Amino acid sequence: MSMIKKIGIVVVILFVVAQFYRPAKNESGNKDKDISTVYAVPDNVQQILTKACNDCHSNSTVYPWYAAVQPLTLWINDHVNDGKRHLNFNEFAGYRIAKQYKKLEECIEEVKEGEMPLESYTFIHGNAKLTAEEKEALFNWCNAVRDTIKARYPADSLVIRKKP
Repeated sequence: MSMIKKIGIVVVILFVVAQFYRPAKNESGNKDKDISTVYAVPDNVQQILTKACNDCHSNSTVYPWYAAVQPLTLWINDHVNDGKRHLNFNEFAGYRIAKQYKKLEECIEEVKEGEMPLESYTFIHGNAKLTAEEKEALFNWCNAVRDTIKARYPADSLVIRKKP
């Protein structure tokens, strides 16, 4: 048996064995601290969040069929966990006020700069690409919520203080 054939068999065996490793899915659906519990989320904005944001920035990822195939499972799981670490709309109400204020500013910046939604996501999920009108609606909503926060809380509570 040739060396290439042996390597091929080992690769196939490793691929098959890897299919049995299943990290926990992001499907808790817990919305106890959802952004909508503290700020109004109009239907059009909720539709934008659902189609372009929530798979990575909520507690409810909708997994495509290929997410069950390793190594894609690990790659997708890493993206989801990283996205939630940066911003989770289902945990938003639990953030400090300064963090809420900053995260909404970051939403605007990331979308304006074309960083969000990720190109790797919109490549497969074409419907997640935001139109100019959807971007404008998202920006207006983020700014309106920031204005609400600014009106409700003292200015010094909107500043994230660095730890010494």
